[in-house]
Amino acid sequence: MHPGRSLLRCLCLWLALQVPTQALQAADDGRDPIVVQDPHYGEVLFYFYQEDYFPAIVRLLAAKDKQQLDDHSDEAELLLGGMYLSYGHHLEAADIFERLLADNVAPDIRDRTWFFLAKIWYQRGYLDKSRQALSYIERELPKNLQREALMLESQILIDAGDYDAAIARLQNWKGKTEWARYARFNLGVALVRLGRVDEAARLLDDLGDLDPYNNELASLRDKANLALGYALLQDGQPSAAKAPLQRVRLEGPFSNKALLGVGWADAEIENYQRALVPWMELRSRNLLDSAVQESMLAIPYAMAKLDSISQAADHYLNAIEAFYEETNRLDRTIQHIESGLFFDDFVEDDPLDSAGWYWRLEELPAGLEARYLFHLLATHKFQEGLKNYRDLSYLYRNLDEWQLNVGVYGNMLETRKEAYALRLPRVEDALARADLDGMVSRKLEFDSTLNNIEESHDWLALATQAEFDMWGEITGLENTPALRADIPEAEEVRDKIRLLKGVLQWNLERDFGDRLWRIRRNLRQSGEALVATQRSRRQIDETMRLEPLRFAELSNRVYGLAPRIEGTKMRVEDALSRQRAFLQSIAVGELQAQKQRLDIYTVQARFALAAIYDIAATVGDASE
Repeated sequence: MHPGRSLLRCLCLWLALQVPTQALQAADDGRDPIVVQDPHYGEVLFYFYQEDYFPAIVRLLAAKDKQQLDDHSDEAELLLGGMYLSYGHHLEAADIFERLLADNVAPDIRDRTWFFLAKIWYQRGYLDKSRQALSYIERELPKNLQREALMLESQILIDAGDYDAAIARLQNWKGKTEWARYARFNLGVALVRLGRVDEAARLLDDLGDLDPYNNELASLRDKANLALGYALLQDGQPSAAKAPLQRVRLEGPFSNKALLGVGWADAEIENYQRALVPWMELRSRNLLDSAVQESMLAIPYAMAKLDSISQAADHYLNAIEAFYEETNRLDRTIQHIESGLFFDDFVEDDPLDSAGWYWRLEELPAGLEARYLFHLLATHKFQEGLKNYRDLSYLYRNLDEWQLNVGVYGNMLETRKEAYALRLPRVEDALARADLDGMVSRKLEFDSTLNNIEESHDWLALATQAEFDMWGEITGLENTPALRADIPEAEEVRDKIRLLKGVLQWNLERDFGDRLWRIRRNLRQSGEALVATQRSRRQIDETMRLEPLRFAELSNRVYGLAPRIEGTKMRVEDALSRQRAFLQSIAVGELQAQKQRLDIYTVQARFALAAIYDIAATVGDASE
């Protein structure tokens, strides 16, 4: 994984998961999972964990503007600060961290956060800010971070030229860990720069003889041997310098300088025959390397010392020709860079995805300039400038996409307005036919009637239609004139009628309470339904009142986006132009420096060649 990626990811996750106001812990730690209470914050995290940071930032800012992150305000701010850092917005990110980490965060979390910020600022070249962030750490960090923080502080001091302070922090470092070895290397470099070569030699020689078990330690060993070899050369100890220089790997990134140094060590002791061996090896390597260029002058120098005048002249001529061709290529490359087309090659075929810190160039653009890109991309300043240029290009293309989408949003809005206009008359007609007030009046009348029935215990009022008809038939039979006769048959019939009437009345009185409860329940449910209907009616009326205003607001937003996007695109174009000019100045400056070095080497080769011709002419005259 890219080191910047792992660093910023660690920072963002640490900040997002460690806020004390929420009991948020990583699920893969065997603890409680993260609880997302605001759906909009969940959407932001969805894009964040996919490493789509630009849409994550856009959605987070939009949700903040609409106040949709009430339950995750602190976590959202910290996450936003971390993502701002990925785009180089250090001031905005620092403002967020300083505000949120001042009081309401546990000291250990605050200290770790400042440590991560110090690392990020150092990687981006902000030494003062990095040192200031380290000064904000109040307590002792965990051992692994404490060692790294001490190393970071010493590296800042070395880069700033404060070698004494760096030595004071590194000289008591003990142990055999990788950090301890890096500490000894930095200590050795600081001692060399202070002129204390003998003290540095013991440290660097020990590192140069270590048995590495990974690529990082192998590179550290090569760097230590290279630093020691050149320190001894500059101190006038060429014989001692050869041993560490010969320990540098022949295929490693430091091999060219090591080979050049071995040759000069032999040349210093006037063993020019042996000096030619590493220099001839360098001659077949990439001419863009300054060590290779210098070897092309060192080879004829050694041959001249060995009295091989003719061969020395040939090599000087070859060097002059090679330098001349390389200078012409540099001139064409500089012209292409100044045309402005050079940097578009970096983003021409780049997909429209997220950018920022994590972007890495997968392959170099084809063309004459590709051979110089390795040297340009090796510089931190150019890499960061190129990232910013790519971010601006990505933003411009994103704005283009948004501008196209504005037309789509406009069509969607007009379609919705047309659908609303078609449905509105039908809704208004249905509302006009709905007599809610009459329904409410009838419900109140039913309540009053039921209250009267309950007060008078009018059990007959709650009879069913069949029971009421039966009651009427019994009452009608009871009033039949024939039954008034004083005869046994009439008396028998009257007894039966009284029995039927009594049974029916008994049933009605028995069921009176249950029927009364059921009717009241139905009336209550009807009332609740009427209340819900009235509420819905008010909502419909409110919607009918607000919908035209909402359409007007949406129209203003949608149709107002085009000029805003166009204005933003113009500002981005200006920023792109300034960033392109900045990158051009870096690239052209680097290539001009290479060209000037080649010019110097060419002049030296011409003077040396002229001197050889003079010697040859003098020898010829003497022989005549």
